[in-house]
Amino acid sequence: MVSIPQNVSTLTNNNLRYLPHETKTRLYAVELLKSGMASVEFVIRRYHISRASLYRWLRRYDGSKASLVSRSHKPLSPHPNAHTAEELKWIRNFMRRFPEFTVAELWRKLQEKRNYRRSIGSLYRAMRRLGYMRPITASTSNYTPRAYQTPTHIGEKWQIDVKCVPTWCLAPWLQRCGKRLYQYTCIDEASRERFLYFYDEQTPNATVDFVSRAGLHYGYLPREIQTDNGMEFTWPHEKYYKPHPLDLLCSELGIYHHTIRPRTPRHNGKVERSHRSDNERFYAYNIFFSLHDLRRKGVKYLERSNNIPMQVLGYKTPLEKRQEITERDKLL
Repeated sequence: MVSIPQNVSTLTNNNLRYLPHETKTRLYAVELLKSGMASVEFVIRRYHISRASLYRWLRRYDGSKASLVSRSHKPLSPHPNAHTAEELKWIRNFMRRFPEFTVAELWRKLQEKRNYRRSIGSLYRAMRRLGYMRPITASTSNYTPRAYQTPTHIGEKWQIDVKCVPTWCLAPWLQRCGKRLYQYTCIDEASRERFLYFYDEQTPNATVDFVSRAGLHYGYLPREIQTDNGMEFTWPHEKYYKPHPLDLLCSELGIYHHTIRPRTPRHNGKVERSHRSDNERFYAYNIFFSLHDLRRKGVKYLERSNNIPMQVLGYKTPLEKRQEITERDKLL
């Protein structure tokens, strides 16, 4: 004879939409019904279960508790629209040869070389399952971004910033002598096209040289340059009364120099975000033996960087976006 437990509850959190029944609850329900002491209606009311679940447990029950343990819900056969074995082999081969590839780069390469016709979202999920992507963590920031009017014409605004080259990618003798190298970065907000150049100093003279080189690279000068408040870009006005070399250059070229609010790097967010990508795509896969070696490898990386499709550009590359804007402006 089976005794009816008095305090059996399978609900531990009412905020969850569904909680699976514990194995002991299934066992109590099945044995109570098989004992003949209670009807089906009484059992499903007593244990808060559905009639279909009770009958399913009865079919599985062989007298042991193990027969009522939850089983895997994984499908026995793949979904008809899932990636094929051949497509997964393409992904593995490309990632083995080019481990620094981003999802967008791999997506474009598969389209060009393998006639790949799936969406970039489908490719991302496949790469997650294969272990190539890190899980996305929810942001803990309480900051609510405000609407920002991104320029729609080439040359309206440049964002410029300096990144210290990570010490882990410098040769051992450079690390021992405390050598530091710096990456100057300029990004055109409309096209997201970037220009990089590398120095062994972070000074106003290097900044002036970089702006001049950026103008030659782009083939035009901007209306506005936006920087942070580092001393390579501006002087602390309470201590210095002479103009900064960058301000003198901007005044000579007719460029407005805009400095962001102190301690708010998100206001220079486009160039700051590109620096994180540089760590993942460039510095994580290279060792630099000198400033000349860094500049040589940086030229190839800059070409690659400006040919990576970007979601914000509708999966166009920065160079394709620049050409699109240029052709549009010619028609106006």
